[in-house]
Amino acid sequence: MNLLVNGDAEKGTGGTAEPVGQVVRQGAPALVGYDVGGGYPTPADPGPGGGAGARFFSGGNSPVTALVQEVALPAAGSTGHRAVDAGRVRYVLSGWLGGYAGQEDGVRLSVEFRDRAGTPVALSVLGPVTAGERGGATGLLERRAEAAVPPGARSARVQLSFTRSGGGTSNDGYADAISLSLTAPGRHS
Repeated sequence: MNLLVNGDAEKGTGGTAEPVGQVVRQGAPALVGYDVGGGYPTPADPGPGGGAGARFFSGGNSPVTALVQEVALPAAGSTGHRAVDAGRVRYVLSGWLGGYAGQEDGVRLSVEFRDRAGTPVALSVLGPVTAGERGGATGLLERRAEAAVPPGARSARVQLSFTRSGGGTSNDGYADAISLSLTAPGRHS
């Protein structure tokens, strides 16, 4: 089960907006449709495919754009606090990250686990996907990290950080299908 709200960019209005579930910490993101064309990713480009939905996140027109979502970890159950503190809970952070053609504009996806006082106890970062990794083509590639949730963790801060590296006005870092999930051995939640 994805703990994130709107990790697929499908909720809210398109264009430049504050995406549902995300808090804009910097810049001005855009929700862009796969049908827009004009150099943006299309269903024919590398990406999450049929399950992607109609839209993806973009860095908009800001040199740096940051979207943050705070997630409280479950208090009880197979992935609750006791199981976390015993080292029995694992997380999977995943997302499709990419950019435009040969440009190095990109996006990083990170999760920072925090203890009860809000102190960071672990960090995992995915991306950015480089133009070389994309073969100089527009598109998104899947990235994934999996590890144990650190004992004492009570929340997670998930952030998308889009950075414009080259010229132009568009921040062509792209992200879709962002997910954070927890599992316990032999169980899924």
